[in-house]
Amino acid sequence: MMDPVNILLVDDQPAKLLSYEVILEQLGENLIKARSGREALEHLLRADVAVILVDVCMPDQDGFELVAMIREHPRFQKTPIIFVSAIMMAEPDQLRGYDAGAVDYVSVPVVPEVLRAKVKVFTELYRKNRELERLNAELERRVAERTAQLEASSAELHLFNEKLESRIEERTREREEALAQLFEAQKLDTIGQITGGVAHDFNNLLMAALGSLHLLRKRLHREERTDRLLDNAVQALDRGTALTQRLLAFARRQELKPQAVDIPGIVVGMDDLLQRAIGPGIALVKELPATLPPVLVDANQLELALLNLVVNARDAMPNGGTVTAKAELATVSSDNPQTPLMPGRYVCIQVRDTGSGMDESTLEKAANPFFTTKGPGKGTGLGLSMVQGLAAQSGGTLVLTSRVGIGTNATLWLPTAGEAEMSAPAPRLEDTQPSEGAPASRVILLVDDDPLVSMGTAAMLEDLGHRVVEVNSGAKALNALLKDGQIDLVITDHAMPGMTGAELARQIRVSRPELPIILASGYAEIPDEEGVADLVRLGKPFAQSQLASAIARCPPAVK
Repeated sequence: MMDPVNILLVDDQPAKLLSYEVILEQLGENLIKARSGREALEHLLRADVAVILVDVCMPDQDGFELVAMIREHPRFQKTPIIFVSAIMMAEPDQLRGYDAGAVDYVSVPVVPEVLRAKVKVFTELYRKNRELERLNAELERRVAERTAQLEASSAELHLFNEKLESRIEERTREREEALAQLFEAQKLDTIGQITGGVAHDFNNLLMAALGSLHLLRKRLHREERTDRLLDNAVQALDRGTALTQRLLAFARRQELKPQAVDIPGIVVGMDDLLQRAIGPGIALVKELPATLPPVLVDANQLELALLNLVVNARDAMPNGGTVTAKAELATVSSDNPQTPLMPGRYVCIQVRDTGSGMDESTLEKAANPFFTTKGPGKGTGLGLSMVQGLAAQSGGTLVLTSRVGIGTNATLWLPTAGEAEMSAPAPRLEDTQPSEGAPASRVILLVDDDPLVSMGTAAMLEDLGHRVVEVNSGAKALNALLKDGQIDLVITDHAMPGMTGAELARQIRVSRPELPIILASGYAEIPDEEGVADLVRLGKPFAQSQLASAIARCPPAVK
């Protein structure tokens, strides 16, 4: 059942109001009665009215004036108003009523059916208008909601597109960076392989020249001019040896002997060397805590790396300045790693200068091999590459930061030594004492594929009083051992075609486990595998004294 609507009845005579009420009560609507224009306006302001019945003739204010006032209010400009008149109205009066805002006339005596029919028409029209307004409002609400949803969806889609484009750009950038890093790694690996091979061949040349010079020094008549020339040649070879060590360090193929190293101790021990390297115009400041744990690194290579960093700092300060050597403990966690390193404890060794600094372009290339900002003849461009190679091969890294006009900071990250490394450091060749009772002369099988190296080494061995059997391959070495049972020592090169020195040593251990073996190499990448880890090692180029010391450390073979 529909809710009743309000019908306003306006008449100054109570009897007429009662008659209207009796006629209209069958409609089931809510009837509101007013006896004056003022009372009618009060009811209109308090409630919504579907239709108004107004008497034309009222004493204080006639119906025309009341209707005109009602129509002036915005809320009632379309409210249906029916005039009820007890007199016959001429056409001008009716036109005046329509102009005032009436929509219909009912004359007295009122025909109940006619009045009910007219009022019912307007009440139904009122209901339909209200329903239409409700539907319109609902439609507008739904349209607004849908529009808001579409706008929200459009905003989400726009945001999603922006995020998608950002992710695509980020992934594209990551892919390009990964490809660039892969290309750089492949390039450096290729350069490293080439460099390592060149260093190996160069070491063999140095080996042949150095051995021959040492023998010539012993056999030539001693004269000042001759000694000076020999010294000059040996110094040139020593510089060549240092250069090959830098090449191998850059290629990460030098043989490292890591042990527990005390950083403050090693820096203090190098104090005189570092002071001479930087010269009198530069101050050297050391910030080294006493409680710093030792690091696991090759001590000799670390000294060389620190010297390289200090020399680079010196060269960046031609007008003087300060070099600060600082060390501190740092921890790399798996949750928030500070550097691309394995989680654990590291010692950061910083060499900081107050020099000219580097721009971003120079800083990116600073550690590249053969790149240098120094003048011709003042640098090879291998110093930082060597330091970086040592750090990487030791399980650490090198981090460079720099600002133009302020200076450069080179930070060497090295892993701390564990208890095992601290209690049992790797034995070094020069620390091993020669075995007592070693025979003065031995029959030595010399295995080397390079005839120049083989000839020079054989000459040094013969000069030491040994008998030498020379072969140029592992297969020939095994055959010689079968034919000559007098051989009591084997000196073999490692990098040989067909069969490496390590593979030859393992095969010799099968048939003659008691036979001592010395493994020599200018490549220095010798595996510590089972069967060869305990062999005496010789790094090329070596002097006759180093060769003699290595032989003395080998116990005589049991025949």
